Amino acid sequence: MLPARSNREAQRILTCLCDPTRLKIVRALQATELAAGDLAVVIERSRSATSHHLRILREASAVRGRRERNVIRYRLSDDICANVLDAIGSACDLLAPT
Repeated sequence: MLPARSNREAQRILTCLCDPTRLKIVRALQATELAAGDLAVVIERSRSATSHHLRILREASAVRGRRERNVIRYRLSDDICANVLDAIGSACDLLAPT
């Protein structure tokens, strides 16, 4: 069982990931750090829609931005995001028909 703090963090992240666009963003950021414009191309959404979802993910502390001159590059903020995604992936693997 997760400690109370980790439980709250996992719940916060899972709530964010309920949106398919935000889930796509997080999955893209699992592989590498990306700028908002690059993320928009990867997830096939407009820049404004991508920025909106990134704001929600930042507020939930799921992603962090790093300014590089006039570009902000985003990455997953901590290991709990990766742990939650791994757990979801494992659960989906168990539910998949064999």
